[in-house]
Amino acid sequence: MDKELKELLEEQGRAFEDFKKSNDELLQAKAEGKAVSELEARVEAADAEIARLSKALDEVAKKANRPGAAGDGEKARIEAEHKEAWLGWVRKGSDAGLADLEAKAISVGTPSDGGYAVPVEQDREILRLLREQSPMRQVCRVVTIGTEDFRKLVNLGGTASGWVGEKVSRSETATAKFAELKPVFGEIYANPAVTQKALDDLFFNVESELAMDIALEFAEQESRAFLTGDGTDKPKGLLAYPQGEEDDKSRPFGTLQCLKTGVADGFKASGPADDLIDLIYALKKGHRTGAQWMLNSKTLSVIRKWKDSDGNYLWQPALTAGQPSQILGYGIVENEDMPDVGANAAPVLFGNYARAYWIFDRIGIRSLRDPFTNKPYVHFYTTKRVGGMLADSEAVKILKCAAA
Repeated sequence: MDKELKELLEEQGRAFEDFKKSNDELLQAKAEGKAVSELEARVEAADAEIARLSKALDEVAKKANRPGAAGDGEKARIEAEHKEAWLGWVRKGSDAGLADLEAKAISVGTPSDGGYAVPVEQDREILRLLREQSPMRQVCRVVTIGTEDFRKLVNLGGTASGWVGEKVSRSETATAKFAELKPVFGEIYANPAVTQKALDDLFFNVESELAMDIALEFAEQESRAFLTGDGTDKPKGLLAYPQGEEDDKSRPFGTLQCLKTGVADGFKASGPADDLIDLIYALKKGHRTGAQWMLNSKTLSVIRKWKDSDGNYLWQPALTAGQPSQILGYGIVENEDMPDVGANAAPVLFGNYARAYWIFDRIGIRSLRDPFTNKPYVHFYTTKRVGGMLADSEAVKILKCAAA
């Protein structure tokens, strides 16, 4: 694994050198009025190779850091019994004793509309796969709860304070102001299908196949909702919260600061790097620790060609295994649900997402077995309650394509 990571890092370094050389030649050719089609093709090919190697590095790093299953003793025994009974239900439809074992293993009961909670180990596997597939889950804070009645109290300030002498009377101080935060929940579903013949095959790993199918469906819907969801039957996404141009001292709580590029449908032709620098320093110093960029690969391809005033490229490849590539010294989160560059779009975010946005998983992924609707397939209608909320509106900044 270490050898593979080292080789990929070396390949990425060589690819970036090829990219810089080709892009510099392209810029020179444009300045001299020469034909550029061949050079543009070389730049695009080099850019695509860097993107491919970056993804390969991410995949190798994920494999190296996968956690194993935990649990032992009585709890592990109950979970194993529940898993065995659940697999019997999945393969044959037999649910004898499953409800009781489920209640002991997960402390949830069967709802009125039927179905059963997936075993703890399967639940963990689905959530692990979700994290691998969802950029938002990788960087935001994820909280597991047993009920949707969750509240977070935030102190907005207002408490007066000061210096006094030992015998000087203390005046009454002002009352602090608080805001109550509550996540917006929605129910997400997947409906994978497996043939009964495959279920009857003891060598067919039904757990793994179902987990992958469910996770892929969940991840596609979740990641989009955590970013742009409108809060109707789904979480309210980060970009769905109000936006304003005021700084942290004068902007209302719960409103995200938005900086404009000065161009209605894109970035400035000269000095576009200044917008990224402004975005960095709009964030408080405490929030900059752990801050990252978030953008899609199309926007990243544009920024990868930018240089600073000294002629240095803003984008730099990863130097060590497990570390992301960087823009101006900060890591990058590629999220394909981020908007493209365009009129009134917000293609670039910079912030500490673990502080800015919280994701909530309500315990218990449930599945309903349906062998009748689409014979010879058996469908597993699987649902999960998930929520999200903006926890700190000062912890992330938005770069928006708009005239100043």
